[in-house]
Amino acid sequence: MQGSSASSGPVSATAGVPLHRQLFLVLHDEIDRGAIAPGDALPTEQTLCDQFGVSRITVRRALADLAEQGYIERRQGVGSFVLEHGRADRSSPGRSYLEGLRQTQFETEVAMIELGVRRPPRLVADALETSGQLLHVVRVRRQRRTGEPLIVSDVWLPAGLANTLTESALRRAPLYRLLKDAGVSVDRVRHEITAEIAGPRNAHLLDTAIGAALLRINRLIFEAGAPHHYQSVLLSPNRSRVLLSQSADELEAADGLAIAHDVRREPS
Repeated sequence: MQGSSASSGPVSATAGVPLHRQLFLVLHDEIDRGAIAPGDALPTEQTLCDQFGVSRITVRRALADLAEQGYIERRQGVGSFVLEHGRADRSSPGRSYLEGLRQTQFETEVAMIELGVRRPPRLVADALETSGQLLHVVRVRRQRRTGEPLIVSDVWLPAGLANTLTESALRRAPLYRLLKDAGVSVDRVRHEITAEIAGPRNAHLLDTAIGAALLRINRLIFEAGAPHHYQSVLLSPNRSRVLLSQSADELEAADGLAIAHDVRREPS
């Protein structure tokens, strides 16, 4: 299947984080990075309910937490307004890899671009140590509140999962949860961050100019010590950043972070 598109339904409580907490984090992040400026009004409670598919009780609890931490002022009968607030330290992502996936699922809605079994490009085939066909899933994630495209996700998986990772299943639940339910147990993820310029297709999907700078994160996901699937996500740096965090022990051991220089040596 190629060229079809569909948005995800309401947020599910199965994401693993309470819904009010997820909504709190979305609004907290938007305030903290200045997307909603001091003095601005937040969307109404009903608007937030409609945008995120949650109850009014969930919205009110998230707003109460924001008010308690000094981010907003709630005015009876008028609405909630952003207060002047010092920016939090954003040098650390402050959440695990899986927590980040859950939060992305909550903040965004997804449109399917491609779904089918076909032969992968050489780079992917070599990474996954296979010469056969793979299940290919391409999706675009849009910010749930504004509709802005944030991520183009391109995933290559074992072809045997085609009957499990159907279009309806991928609409209903995030990929990481479907894989977990299918018995896939991830034990390691290798990340690679590169840069590229936007070609016509990706510029269209990310609503940016052809030739604009983009960030690409390639992830090789391992199960039982062997490569299982390959995911590549494309981000516009105008809307996204990559945050890395390491403990003092990890820095000392140079664990988890390396810089590779692909420099071609000139013949002597």
